[in-house]
Amino acid sequence: MGLTLDRVTKTFAGVPAVNELSLQIPEGEIFGLLGANGAGKTTTFRVIIGLLEASKGNVFWNEKKVHYYKSNYIGYLPEERGLYPKLKVKEQLIYLGRLRGMKKTEIVKELESWLERFRIPDYMNQRVEELSKGNQQKIQFISAVLHKPNLLILDEPFSGLDPVNVELLKQAVVELKERGTSIVFSSHRMEHVEELCKHLCILEKGKPIVQGELAEIKRSFGKKNLRIHADFDLTYLKNAPGVVKYHPVNDGCTLQIEDEDAAKQVFHTLYEKGFVRKFELEEPSLNDIFIEKAGTSYE
Repeated sequence: MGLTLDRVTKTFAGVPAVNELSLQIPEGEIFGLLGANGAGKTTTFRVIIGLLEASKGNVFWNEKKVHYYKSNYIGYLPEERGLYPKLKVKEQLIYLGRLRGMKKTEIVKELESWLERFRIPDYMNQRVEELSKGNQQKIQFISAVLHKPNLLILDEPFSGLDPVNVELLKQAVVELKERGTSIVFSSHRMEHVEELCKHLCILEKGKPIVQGELAEIKRSFGKKNLRIHADFDLTYLKNAPGVVKYHPVNDGCTLQIEDEDAAKQVFHTLYEKGFVRKFELEEPSLNDIFIEKAGTSYE
């Protein structure tokens, strides 16, 4: 059960934007769909909601094919914002809620609750163009969740938000998940994906190059990160056996190493050289994995 993509392909002028993509996303989970610009994420989202028709393959929600005109159980926050700037927030959301089959009284009640939650209760009767980009983003998010969708698609949901509002939105996403909403989202901020997602898929040219449970992806990557802070020069570690990358930081360095045996070797080289303030072995970051697999960084 949940969301299933079965060998989905979408071509434009004969060129595949999504190529034989198969995914299984269980209900009530937050799933990360990642990739550099042009990797096929937004096209995949549009196929999932039925806005684009797949050239080949199928999309199923709870074993039933997804159709655009029967997709009221889906909420979608696009990367390109689509609010009407001249309309007031209340007018806008009533219009969009009615399109989803909601009654006006129900819409206003939900809207008031969300505006209060996002600390903007006075914006009910303001025009969208009068709001900051961050507050417009909040209204766009509310428009995607107002009708309490079973499946929520979020394309770069945190863009344009300051750290305080990022946390507000993240809390809302987690609570929706805890209520049983299935969420698929894309973000350029790898730390958000690591914090929120149990499973993920990294796309390159419309095909998955990394796919599965985040913890297992990190284990299978092999390489680890080693943080060292010391009162002496550590640049000699650049050429130490098993060190793949060396990055200087204040009072020390961060190393990418091949395995735990390499960490032991580094530790032995530090012995009797001076005072070591920190020696911390960490799992590889998602950004490390993305750089290795896709050949580029999100940053």
